[in-house]
Amino acid sequence: MTSSEENEMTDLNTIDDWFAGTGYPIIIAGPCSAESETQILSTARALADTGMVHVFRTGLWKPRSRPGSFTGAGMKGIRWLDRVKAETGLKIAVEVASPQHIEACLENGTADILWIGARTVSNPFSVDELSQSLSGIDIPVLVKNPLSPDIDLWTGAIERVYRAGVKKIAAVHRGFSPFEKTTYRNMPKWEIPIELRRRIPGLPVICDPSHLAGLASLVPEVAQKALDLNMHGLMVEVHINPSEALSDAEQQLSVDSFTKMMRSLVFRKPTADDPGFLNQLEELRHQIDSIDYQIIDLIAARMNVSGKMGEYKCRNNVTVLQMERWLEILRTRSAHGLHTGLEASFVESLMKLLHQESIRKQTEIMNDLRENGECRSSE
Repeated sequence: MTSSEENEMTDLNTIDDWFAGTGYPIIIAGPCSAESETQILSTARALADTGMVHVFRTGLWKPRSRPGSFTGAGMKGIRWLDRVKAETGLKIAVEVASPQHIEACLENGTADILWIGARTVSNPFSVDELSQSLSGIDIPVLVKNPLSPDIDLWTGAIERVYRAGVKKIAAVHRGFSPFEKTTYRNMPKWEIPIELRRRIPGLPVICDPSHLAGLASLVPEVAQKALDLNMHGLMVEVHINPSEALSDAEQQLSVDSFTKMMRSLVFRKPTADDPGFLNQLEELRHQIDSIDYQIIDLIAARMNVSGKMGEYKCRNNVTVLQMERWLEILRTRSAHGLHTGLEASFVESLMKLLHQESIRKQTEIMNDLRENGECRSSE
């Protein structure tokens, strides 16, 4: 996204503008998919009774990975959601993947919020088609991240919706699909939604801890992490009887588990008004600033030395990489990091990044020297 495109999106509405009295953060909860009228109504009534939910969510049309899986109730679920709205007063959020879905959800004012799922966001043609149908619609649209960790694809989907005239937009972070098995169902890669907020400062970002975690037992810790990162709300899957759910049973909370989680979550403020706190925070930030500049200066010095090494290796016909030396660096720096209280994985990642840049710089210098005939040739 270019700077001009970022500046175009300065007139987005905040979540507080969406619904009067919603408050912050927004809590969206409900089952993964609409299975029956009884299931939908009983879940919605129980969630409404908690007093902790602003919006009831469910999927009427569920894109599943494997054929034969339950794909939602479809059009008949519209009537169920109309009853939910009438009986509980909760706002309604529904996933849409086609213009027909949008038309059905808006025809009788059933949906108060629409969301575009990860699979749909992954296809720009689909987002274009949906955006055309969203033109002129004055309700919030949530845009989940794509399956792959592609921030340009995510921002592109948001931009397409915005250019359709939608000003009530929020992103939903639900993690990114890994090929390998990980602790969570989807990789969090928290740096990507943080970067999205940097690119589009006025964009609210909500976390879907259910899809990210993949297991109900992990949902609370993911939800707390999202709140600690100052995300604007949670979108949680809650089922009246998770063990009998027809889709994503493992990640759905019971109403009791949801209530327990909500009571245990710490809702921190992004800042504080206390002068003592602000003064101390500012002092600590100055220290961080000073250290950061020192780190950058030291890295620059390291790369200057790497450049001299590249020249020396070239003139003596020595390879850029010496594996024994690289393994020694990894071992000794990781051990030193542990001694200073740093995580070994962090130190290893840092050293790999530095080593990659060092190799790039040495290779560049060696290539230049070879082109100028200044390197020793092989005998």
